[in-house]
Amino acid sequence: MVVLGIVLGIVVVLALLAISYKNKFVVLDNRVKNAWSQIDVQMQNRFSLVPNLVETVKGYAKHEKETFEGIANAKAKYMSANTAAEKMEANNQLSGFLGRLFAISEAYPELKANTGFENLQGQLVEVENKIRFARQFYNDTVTEYNQAIQMFPGSLFAGFFNYHNAELFKANDMAKEEVQVKF
Repeated sequence: MVVLGIVLGIVVVLALLAISYKNKFVVLDNRVKNAWSQIDVQMQNRFSLVPNLVETVKGYAKHEKETFEGIANAKAKYMSANTAAEKMEANNQLSGFLGRLFAISEAYPELKANTGFENLQGQLVEVENKIRFARQFYNDTVTEYNQAIQMFPGSLFAGFFNYHNAELFKANDMAKEEVQVKF
């Protein structure tokens, strides 16, 4: 009878631990999804500003076709992306091309003096700052989530409940490159 009581006590403790960890993983997983959603909203805001910016620059720098096509391709890639990783890649491509676009604008003083361009550039800087903060929040949230499912005993329950590491938002090589403009 005592052995049965001990076994039953162990089963109850394990069940309570499993429930506790399952709830913890659900909360953390929802935080990761929410953090990604905040990034996604800001990236969509940025992509909605880009066409107006490109059209403004096109009027002054018609020969920068490669940059304009790169921006259009990055936007198309983002819109057709099905996963967070694909959206991150498209976002990073856009960042690289926008850097080139702003470097091009430096060569056209009349473009820099254009109030429409200046306004769009200001809006884009504001959105970029929001994206930067959202990415930081996302990465902090993902780190907390990953630690919870990697640390013992959470790792035992994470495998049982089929929770896996989430991917951090990283800048790709194109976004890290120095922008070089050749005339």
